[in-house]
Amino acid sequence: MAKEIKVSPSLLAADFADLRGEMDKINSSEADWLHLDIMDGVFVPNISFGFPVLKYVAELCKKPLDVHLMIVQPEKFIREVRALNAMMMNVHYEACPHLHRVVQQIKEAGMKAGVTLNPSTPVSLLEDIIEDVDMVLLMSVNPGFGGQKFIPHTLQKVRSLRELIARKNAHALIEVDGGVNNNTAPELIEAGVDVLVAGSAVFKAPDMKEAIHQLKIIKGK
Repeated sequence: MAKEIKVSPSLLAADFADLRGEMDKINSSEADWLHLDIMDGVFVPNISFGFPVLKYVAELCKKPLDVHLMIVQPEKFIREVRALNAMMMNVHYEACPHLHRVVQQIKEAGMKAGVTLNPSTPVSLLEDIIEDVDMVLLMSVNPGFGGQKFIPHTLQKVRSLRELIARKNAHALIEVDGGVNNNTAPELIEAGVDVLVAGSAVFKAPDMKEAIHQLKIIKGK
């Protein structure tokens, strides 16, 4: 029996002039989560949105919130993320010199803990933390901008991560973000991905709910 793939549309690609309308569509769709990218202009070369906007989104959205912090010192904002009633708080390996401590703080706050790897960061660096995290997000583009082209080497990283999870008898989900669409999703699913983050492929589609449905029913190649 094929596993169910989760779809987490990325708010970064939404129409911010009609956030209420966008959230109404997400709420009535088959989306599993809503992916929120918080950028600080320091860790990545762009700034997205802050907590006042996210508070509004959290009030409108009925889906679990999948919060991805592309910022330096993300541990400073654990309280603010928790106040959104977030399900998952995801921090970058590259931004956390004391990663184990941050993972524990996230869990103590009542959220699931995720760790993100940039395209150039090897999966092997998670050897000593994989059993403590609930999810690993592999960036399949360089973080900071939407609409980028998928990096093919991500497929091998997914396979390597799946092997590490199995070898350690861990239970972390594998999420991929960047260039995810109907063309790249089948290969990602075949490689072992559990969660697809899709921005432009969902929010820029003529029919958002149908686009999410199509991602949900894709099978691996």
